[in-house]
Amino acid sequence: MQPQVRAFTGSLLGLGPLTTCTSHATKTVPLRTASTKATASPQKRSDFFKLAQARQRKTANLSRQKVLQAEREASLGDPIKSKPTPFIQEIEAIQTGSPNSTAISGLNYYLKADELSGALQFSKDLVEPLQNPDRDTADPQLEKEAAELHQKEHQNAQDAIQRIVNLSNGNTKDRLRLNVQKCIEQFGRHNTDQYLPPKPSSALQASLSGQPEKVPRIGVDTGSPEVQAAILTVKIMNLYRHLQGANKDKHNRRNLQILVHKRQKLLRYIREKERGGPRWQNLMQTLGLSDAAWKGEIAL
Repeated sequence: MQPQVRAFTGSLLGLGPLTTCTSHATKTVPLRTASTKATASPQKRSDFFKLAQARQRKTANLSRQKVLQAEREASLGDPIKSKPTPFIQEIEAIQTGSPNSTAISGLNYYLKADELSGALQFSKDLVEPLQNPDRDTADPQLEKEAAELHQKEHQNAQDAIQRIVNLSNGNTKDRLRLNVQKCIEQFGRHNTDQYLPPKPSSALQASLSGQPEKVPRIGVDTGSPEVQAAILTVKIMNLYRHLQGANKDKHNRRNLQILVHKRQKLLRYIREKERGGPRWQNLMQTLGLSDAAWKGEIAL
């Protein structure tokens, strides 16, 4: 009876025959010895000379990247400024309101020099004093004095009209209106179709024989993409000149960014449609724009 009791009591205490065998087979490893074995591998010693060489190579590469980036930006040009072409110089003279802008660029209120001179001459002839038909009773001295007075009054009226239509006395809106009119006259297809050849035809258009004839334009062209790009350029120049003396004008700086990106989309559209033809080259050369105005991403 005693061995059965021992077996029963050993199973109750968790010391059965199976547990006794496994308890002797497994051995617990202390925590301190396990940590010493994990960190037993020797640390790699750093070579300070190699680290200094790596830092030097990295600095040289970064400086070279900055130089290359500056060269790329210089080759592309400025996305805002235009080169000083004759058309751009005329636009700038009108915007600044220089005294000689009337002589080289026109007059205010959509007037032209020949129209103004003709109207002044007509008004002078209209109010000219009449001579006495009876020459026997006419007084030459009175007629001479009346003619001199008439000439003096006409000169005063002419000076007053010249001051009124002078751009130096106009505001920014008047100058912008005149510049828009000049853009329409310069790039409107009602004028450029006379001396610019058409764009190169594609292979599909060349294979087709029955092409309908192009209907001639009626009136002034104001909606062509070349005209719109030129008008945007005038507005960009005006805003950029204003921001040179107003650095804290964030509202107009945002407007400048919008105008520059609108012009970039228009220029890309013109280049794609004209296939880099003579109309595209004439636009870029006349406006003095560089590749930065339409290439890549513009960040102002």
